[in-house]
Amino acid sequence: MKGYSQFCPVAKGAEIFNERWTPLIIREMMCGSKRFNEFKHGNPMMSPSLLSQRLKSLEQAGVVEKKCGKGESAEYFLTESGRDLGEVVVRLGLWGLKWARSRLTRDDYDPQLLMWDIRRRIDVSGFPAGRVVISFMFPDVPANRRAYWLVVDRGEVDLCVKYPGFDIDLEFITTSKVMADIWMGYTTFRKELRNKTLSVSGDRELKGGIDDWFNYSVFYDPEELRKSLS
Repeated sequence: MKGYSQFCPVAKGAEIFNERWTPLIIREMMCGSKRFNEFKHGNPMMSPSLLSQRLKSLEQAGVVEKKCGKGESAEYFLTESGRDLGEVVVRLGLWGLKWARSRLTRDDYDPQLLMWDIRRRIDVSGFPAGRVVISFMFPDVPANRRAYWLVVDRGEVDLCVKYPGFDIDLEFITTSKVMADIWMGYTTFRKELRNKTLSVSGDRELKGGIDDWFNYSVFYDPEELRKSLS
């Protein structure tokens, strides 16, 4: 990115922060992503080569630290500088939540990104012993992006984009927009169930306890996001 040729600290900060995808990479680190493939899942439209470039430039800027264990994939962490910049990401997200909703278009409701976010926020502490499978169906998107499964096993939550071959314990059927609006706190499960824009069927305990195990977006409760900066 070409610099602004200004001594102003806003200009110098923007030269780092305003690079395309940079705020979203920092967002992913704040949400717990450490490895290359995790950043790619959180930014599916970003090419691998561009992701590599951005991580390298953030490392050179002192925002990100790269650590490589012997025989292990590289992991990336926010430095003190990066954690300070993370507070800017929080404020930007809260501003967007309040003022930029009108700019959302149909193309912005990416179900795979939505499910990646939901996967890492599921609270499995109250789940029954054994495997639990929750399916999400979005009939408003093309068939190859319509179905997703969360498989909970031994405290781990995996996201599957192909049928995992297990019985379904709970099934959600709705549009990607409705699910994203619930996720962001623009609407509620109860309201969409009443409006018949959402169907939830299956295990009665899982269905009845949705508000206990379904943790909403970190921007729904920004203090959750700020904890990663402490």
